Amino acid sequence: MYPCPFRLGDNILVMAETWMSDGKPNAYNFRHDAAVHMEKNASHEFWFGLEQEYTLLDDMGWPYGWPKNGFPAPQGPYYCGNGTGKVFCRDIVEAHYKACLYAGLEISGTNAEVMPAQWEYQIGPCTGIALGDQMWMSRFILHRVAEEFGVKATFHPKPIPGDWNGAGLHTNVSTKEMREDGGMKAIEAAMEKLSKRHKEHMKVYGEGNEARMTGAHETASYDKFTWGIANRGASVRVNRSCAEEGKGYFEDRRPASNADPYQITGMIVETVSSIDVVVNEG
Repeated sequence: MYPCPFRLGDNILVMAETWMSDGKPNAYNFRHDAAVHMEKNASHEFWFGLEQEYTLLDDMGWPYGWPKNGFPAPQGPYYCGNGTGKVFCRDIVEAHYKACLYAGLEISGTNAEVMPAQWEYQIGPCTGIALGDQMWMSRFILHRVAEEFGVKATFHPKPIPGDWNGAGLHTNVSTKEMREDGGMKAIEAAMEKLSKRHKEHMKVYGEGNEARMTGAHETASYDKFTWGIANRGASVRVNRSCAEEGKGYFEDRRPASNADPYQITGMIVETVSSIDVVVNEG
């Protein structure tokens, strides 16, 4: 339950799992499956942070602010941009941010993205299943806010084909072992595990992700797993400061913007949690 930012007062927003009449979870109740994995592996103390990219469209389904039947200047000045002609719909973004804060969500930032009319916000860090809960609620609030402005929000991973960036749901992951001194060993072990289940992860990392993950526009290849330090073109990136400190977190850059956060986090916990790494040797 979350305080309702639209009706205010004592009103609340309620999100519920879906169960069948026979008492079993619905086939699309991925929250239940993820929660099982997280409860089983709670000792690893998973932290997650999601970076939700999305695109705002006008009533005709064209990116808001773009010339009708045409394209704006090539991408370049829009990322983290400021000023008329470089950013569009900041009022919607600010309204969404304030609504999420009112609802008590752990929204931690926002920025204009590479493609004009494309934005990103971040939820987290959150522990366990709370990340998926808050991400779904933040998506609901975004659609509701955009409705007030007569604008559509889409999570399509490649809304405009060609030489324009797609939209992802970059997933930041950290375990207790990764945060401790010598945690880089746990991160490297996680990379080995993730590389062996690449195809399984891609199956739940979003519909239409093949069009986005071409190896261009800051993406890795859809079919090949790679990882690296400060490499935005890798499947998984390790922050430079984490590599220098020898501990921290990793960023899975493969999920598409329309992926289910429960499936993403549940799969990562299942894959990574079997890792046993000895740190602080000697």
